[in-house]
Amino acid sequence: MTSSQNLFSRIYRKNQPKQTQVLGIMASPRKGGNTDVLLDAALKAARESGAIIEKIIINDLSFVPCQACEEVREDGRCKIQDDFQKIYEAVLSADSIFVASPIYFGSISAQLKMLIDRFQCYWRAKHVTKTINDAAMKQGGFICVQASSGSDFFDNARAVMKNFFTTTGVEYCREVFCSGLEKKGSVKEKPDCMEKAAAMGEKLSSHSF
Repeated sequence: MTSSQNLFSRIYRKNQPKQTQVLGIMASPRKGGNTDVLLDAALKAARESGAIIEKIIINDLSFVPCQACEEVREDGRCKIQDDFQKIYEAVLSADSIFVASPIYFGSISAQLKMLIDRFQCYWRAKHVTKTINDAAMKQGGFICVQASSGSDFFDNARAVMKNFFTTTGVEYCREVFCSGLEKKGSVKEKPDCMEKAAAMGEKLSSHSF
């Protein structure tokens, strides 16, 4: 290869569009359930659109709830060393984040709430000590399912999720809410929900934001 060809090759690689890093967080304890099925549909669409995907199942991890430590680090990282550190790193490195949770007792699952509470250190570093500046906005999508038919519980879950996304520098871009899902995997019989999840995955896997 000539020097001019080498130069062209380097320029071509440099100008290649960066693959979007998509993180999926599954907050249901039920693998293969409606929450999991919809998240997988979104991640599949993202992968098919060229994104690099990672999926974290919260229930497979071992970490404690926020301990309200009086002495904390100044850099936004929780000082407790457990599996939460894996989630923290994944959230920070992702370009797009899909969070999927069932409705339990009128809001998000306990697994997801425990994860969100551990980001208090990040919130403090961002708003109190000013040691974090997440100017690069990420994209976020929220998938939520319930057995009942009302909207109040979705409103509760949305409020918590918007707070989490705002804290971590994520724009709340899309949501997929599906009601009346009593049986495990019954969302597969609701093509509108499946299509919305796939559309979210395709849309939020792009760097054009």
